[in-house]
Amino acid sequence: MTIRADETRMAERTSTLEDLNDRSREVFRRVVEGYLDTGEPVGSRSLTRVMNEKVSAATIRNVMQDLEFMGLLGSPHVSAGRVPTQQGLRMFVDGLLEVGDLDATEREKIDATIGNGGDVGTMMDRIGSALSLATHGASLVLTPKHEAPIKHIEFVSLGPERALVVLVTADGHVENRLFTPPPGQTPSSMREAANFLNAVLEGKTLSEARSAVSREIDARRQQIDGLARALVESGVAVWEDEGDFHERLIVRGRANLLDSQEEDLDRIRVLFDDLERKRDIAEFLELTEDGDGVRIFIGSENKLFSLSGSSLVVSPYMNADRKIIGAVGVIGPTRLNYGRIVPIVDYTAQLVGRMLTDRR
Repeated sequence: MTIRADETRMAERTSTLEDLNDRSREVFRRVVEGYLDTGEPVGSRSLTRVMNEKVSAATIRNVMQDLEFMGLLGSPHVSAGRVPTQQGLRMFVDGLLEVGDLDATEREKIDATIGNGGDVGTMMDRIGSALSLATHGASLVLTPKHEAPIKHIEFVSLGPERALVVLVTADGHVENRLFTPPPGQTPSSMREAANFLNAVLEGKTLSEARSAVSREIDARRQQIDGLARALVESGVAVWEDEGDFHERLIVRGRANLLDSQEEDLDRIRVLFDDLERKRDIAEFLELTEDGDGVRIFIGSENKLFSLSGSSLVVSPYMNADRKIIGAVGVIGPTRLNYGRIVPIVDYTAQLVGRMLTDRR
């Protein structure tokens, strides 16, 4: 399993870790682990019971103060224990986090929840639900574009201002879209438009369609009727909106995140509003485009989710040609159990890649 991190950032965090002596490193690690486990500040007295070295609470408080001065720990209240800062969490994840393999029981649960059968969209919905259930967080699944070559296109009139465009791909995928055709369409102009598109687009993917149609219309402007030309342009444009042929961001388990961060409900709602509007789909995929492996973003490190103060664990999945075509991830509070979440996200991403490859 690979966990990717920026090399410069890693060098900086490793240098800081190397500056800590064994006692300071253990205090830091136990404070972070205690906070991730309970969500509560960790006090010096509780650490005296678990430290490998027998030291007094006063000694541990002095170490905590040093770590706080370094920016690795913080105090929610004057008399409270310590919690890791965002910088401290980052250093812990990059240098001290222990990530094991996914155990067989959890692997079987994910496999069983995902199940078999159904189209890609249905499969991705199940994967989102399984990932949310396994991690107790909000899951994100960025589905791939449907890039099969086009086999046939047809226009069907449903009335003066309603029409249906039907697209069939070479792999048998069929999609229907309702749209408003340009005024004045006739059955003959619809047939002419469909014949033109079928001649131009057969064997091309949808992402190649618009440029191919534009070139052909320019070259044959005198041959194709104006009404049919307008219909061709609107019929192709309808697939530029959201749909199965374009990336779709599936969000599952919103309630898990709302329950875990009750003090930040307004910010969490803003996050989900942004996701619903699909503003940041391209940016979500960009998070994973540097290569294979899991990436961890904590709080404000990633502008996509910084407003909610959440952490994101994300991994790309690839097709048979090792090309990144989508991503899966989990959003949760910054006190995520990273050691447990990382292998789940990693396994799910690999599983999605294999399942999509098997469908080819």
